[in-house]
Amino acid sequence: GSCQGNSVHRKIYIALNHTAPCVRLLNATHQIGCQSSLSGDTGVIHVVEREEDLEWALSKGPHPPYVVLLDGHLFSREVLMKLKGTSRISGLAVAAASPAPSEGFSPGLKCPNDGFGVYSDTYGPQFAHCNGSEWNPGGSGVSYEDFPFPIFLLQDANETQLIKECFRAHNVPGSPGVPPQFPLCAMQLQSHMHAAASTVTCMRRSSLQSAFSINPEIVCDPLLDYNVWSSLQPINASGRLQPEQQLVLAATRVDSHSFFWNVAPGAEAAVGSFVALLAAAQALHGAPGAQSLPRNVLFVFFQGETFDYIGSSRLVFDMEQEKFPLRLENIGAFLELGQVSLRNNSVLWMHTDPVSRRNESVESQVRNLLAVLRRSGSSSGVSLQEPGVSQPLPPSSFQRFLRSRSIPGVVLSDHRAAFRNRYFQSIYDTAESIGMRYPEGMSPEEQLDFVTDTAEALAEVATLLARALFSLAGGENGTESIRANATTVTRLLYGFLLNSNNSWFQSLIKPDQKGILGPFPQHYVAVSSPTNTTQLLQAVLGNLTGASVNLSREQCQNPGKTPGTLPELYEYWWVQGPLDGNSSSRVPGCVRSGVRLSPALSPAFELRRWDSREFSTWTESRWKDIRARIFLVASRELELLTLALGVLVLLLSLLCTFLINSKASLLFGIPAPPGPSGY
Repeated sequence: GSCQGNSVHRKIYIALNHTAPCVRLLNATHQIGCQSSLSGDTGVIHVVEREEDLEWALSKGPHPPYVVLLDGHLFSREVLMKLKGTSRISGLAVAAASPAPSEGFSPGLKCPNDGFGVYSDTYGPQFAHCNGSEWNPGGSGVSYEDFPFPIFLLQDANETQLIKECFRAHNVPGSPGVPPQFPLCAMQLQSHMHAAASTVTCMRRSSLQSAFSINPEIVCDPLLDYNVWSSLQPINASGRLQPEQQLVLAATRVDSHSFFWNVAPGAEAAVGSFVALLAAAQALHGAPGAQSLPRNVLFVFFQGETFDYIGSSRLVFDMEQEKFPLRLENIGAFLELGQVSLRNNSVLWMHTDPVSRRNESVESQVRNLLAVLRRSGSSSGVSLQEPGVSQPLPPSSFQRFLRSRSIPGVVLSDHRAAFRNRYFQSIYDTAESIGMRYPEGMSPEEQLDFVTDTAEALAEVATLLARALFSLAGGENGTESIRANATTVTRLLYGFLLNSNNSWFQSLIKPDQKGILGPFPQHYVAVSSPTNTTQLLQAVLGNLTGASVNLSREQCQNPGKTPGTLPELYEYWWVQGPLDGNSSSRVPGCVRSGVRLSPALSPAFELRRWDSREFSTWTESRWKDIRARIFLVASRELELLTLALGVLVLLLSLLCTFLINSKASLLFGIPAPPGPSGY
């Protein structure tokens, strides 16, 4: 016969499976983020859709502690500080605002990466600490506060509605002034963090555990990943360039951040910029005569820049320690793409460093750089302007290079002074925030190839950059034929912002990389590497700038055993390839490219200088369980009564067991044991 069952646990609890927690991060001096108690924090749910609704949870409500379900439009520093300042709040669940707040929302700092750029008390002191140039004026800084209770983001509208229905059914007073009756709808949020205090403390604890324990309990991990780099002409990864070999370095950042763990869409903060650089690399590789230019071009995609320039500081450190194929003196010019997706009237701003330009030699080279960019922009549909010689560089990877050497360089951005990005380092820095729109009724595959206005604009930026790099590398004629492919740009934007699990990305990866594809990619640097973004970036760059070669799968995966493959110059990838017609099978192949990875782990951890003020020291706490669930909770009186009855039943059962056991022979007629026998 058939049988069926149901879990008592499932009848009591409703799990919330689509959430993102706020977690604890630490640096050399303090901790930021959120955490719960060891077993999680529980409270009666109170829905706050207007600021006046807060009063019930903060003062009037008779059943504290409360877990507040906050409307995303009210998620601000002012509200969070009110909640932090009372013991009546045990947790916070945030329903993302849709559409995004029109006034903007940025939980980041007003002066990003302050103290880790080039400006200090000894170098451009008038520009230190964003003096006179507040780059992110809308930044509330709540991402860098420490909260003693858990905060979760609700990512599923259906789960948010379920919580509200539970609240209305059980927690809304029947009439004004009359408190709601038990049972009440409650929520439990669990996100206990193992690390505390600072990176110095948690790394010391982890180090002691590793030294004296067979099964060490690590409490925190450094933020780390890999930088992705490639060159126009192949570079021997195990060799060293001669000092007289000059090249042009084109760079951008890859990562972003938000208040919640691993929710970092970073459309304007990162994706638009690295997509433009990818398209520029493809256009430059396809330019006639590019392989014979007098100067080489190095493309670098930095990871971890959000957290005090992890990637760029490590690359500079490796160059100085001769752990990278080139040194700082090999860099003849530096071009960096900052935030470029929100241009106003097709204008890009060329930011330079006013301090290094006081040197006549650097000034001359910077002027040449600016002239080349202007010439390239005039035929690319991009208007280039200078913000003024007295304005410092915006937060950029270039600043870390200037700390070690005066290099002529320019940072291109869509903002003259303050960021145009109103959602910097927030969950709302999405495809919609940079104007990506698709006609209704389009299938995912049609959206993949639909060229949006945003893609057209970024293709112009990529064209400008490719032409400028061609000229800076010594190219004299033919720049008009260099043009970035707008279809490639729109595919990259779709893949890195909306859904990486698309037919084009599927054709670019290795067969064993299917797990890195999925909807709504996130670009947080994390502690496990390489991240999905880094692996995808490596695959895409390799396919855009590499070449298909006629090698078998075995030869492609072991190029060192095949004559003429030059593994010291090239990487070989056996990729899935496109679909074979209308069938589900693919046409795999081997791709050869010069794309490489280099570590993006802060030098502070290499040197074990966990209290460093020179290098990034950010770590992420470890945790055991991240969980959110709702259930009905009884009154304290009923809980105590239930406990008392349970104890009473236990005592009565023990008494009955003792009495029955003592009278067992009488009750059950058990015969007495036999006496001694004689023979």
